[in-house]
Amino acid sequence: MQKMVTELKHASRKNNAPIWSKLAKSLLKPSPTKKTVNIKKINDFSEESNIVVVPGKVLGMGNISHKITLCSFSISTSAAKKIIESGGQILKFTELIEKNPSGNGVKIIGWTKTSYKTG
Repeated sequence: MQKMVTELKHASRKNNAPIWSKLAKSLLKPSPTKKTVNIKKINDFSEESNIVVVPGKVLGMGNISHKITLCSFSISTSAAKKIIESGGQILKFTELIEKNPSGNGVKIIGWTKTSYKTG
């Protein structure tokens, strides 16, 4: 976990992208404060081809009707299967930073009661 925090902070400084620093801070919070988000919520708050980050765990309750790119701190096997079956993909944070160093257009779901979108 510490390695991921370091990578996120480095990406934030290198790319002038505060989103990565905010996610690093979220990762350092105690486990009970981390959010769990169901696939249904992701489906409701995202659209086709969105890049979605969940600063917590993604669970498989519900369905997703469109493809997304997902990055999360943790994901259940059933949730991962549903994302992939919808044509989406699951990325590690390092892969997402490589593909989108500025973090523009990333939609964060589960940070607050609503979603947060950058750029």
